[in-house]
Amino acid sequence: MQPRRVVIVAFPGVQPLDVAGPAEVFAAAAQLAPGSYAVQVAARSPKALPTRSGAYGIVPATTTARCRGPIDTLIIAGGFGVSDAVEDELLVGWVRSAARRSRRVASVCSGAFLLAAAGLLDGRRATTHWAYCAELARRHPQIEVDPKPIFVRDGDVWTAAGVTAGIDLALALVEDDLGPEIARRAARWLVMFVQRPGGQAQFSSHLGAAAATRAPLRELQRWIADHLEEDLRVEALAARSAMSTRNFARAFRRETGLTPAAYVEAVRVEAARQRLERSAEPVELVAARTGFGTPETMRRAFARRVGVPPAEYRARFARAPEQAA
Repeated sequence: MQPRRVVIVAFPGVQPLDVAGPAEVFAAAAQLAPGSYAVQVAARSPKALPTRSGAYGIVPATTTARCRGPIDTLIIAGGFGVSDAVEDELLVGWVRSAARRSRRVASVCSGAFLLAAAGLLDGRRATTHWAYCAELARRHPQIEVDPKPIFVRDGDVWTAAGVTAGIDLALALVEDDLGPEIARRAARWLVMFVQRPGGQAQFSSHLGAAAATRAPLRELQRWIADHLEEDLRVEALAARSAMSTRNFARAFRRETGLTPAAYVEAVRVEAARQRLERSAEPVELVAARTGFGTPETMRRAFARRVGVPPAEYRARFARAPEQAA
């Protein structure tokens, strides 16, 4: 069987992790399943592409002009240089043409703007980095922009949120091709603490848990994230899963690596952390809306999982209004 050909498109000002993250995932999968993938980085020019730091560049393996023939997976990276990339008619035209000979197309972070410029997101649901979702929706009203998920699949087009979400996207693509076990082993090889499901909100995860293999438990994980103010005790979750409390607790821990109680606490901490960063809501309100009930309960959970109390976390990491917009 021929390896699946993965082409990652880069440009001057590309975000390095948008390229290296997915490339390393596919490389890890190819180690675990020999012959499964062959990865190329392509750009308009063969010269090293400058990155934001200025400390190094990325040298593409080939140019878009030389990148001919069928493509299995076409991935468009993002980065601050995308504003110039979308004005490059030759690059936009090449992306549009290459998509027609690709089995599936994907973008990471602001790479969605390049897909949009090529008309590949028209009439589709898509996402990008949370900071750019409003701009993507404003520029391209024909796209249903969803700012919440880590990645979105709409048919054969996949779009991911910012930076590290490209790794989650690539793991999901590997799972779609080779199954969950190879994807999970690739995640472990890359020392990824969690293979985040696409529906999870766009925040960095401290969960230390895997996405469950069984669909009902995976769906429950997504449901928990959207219902933090509800009764999430193990008995209630077991009833929702139509399982006995004992069997549910065993199955959940076996598949995720955490007890239900620890998992719920971790998700609540993540949600609270996001609110503390992006809003001026009083700590009492954050505690109530994330299911902790009282600030003291939230403070103890933060001490266990984050290492600092909520007020100190907000003082360190709260974003300026223009960043949180």
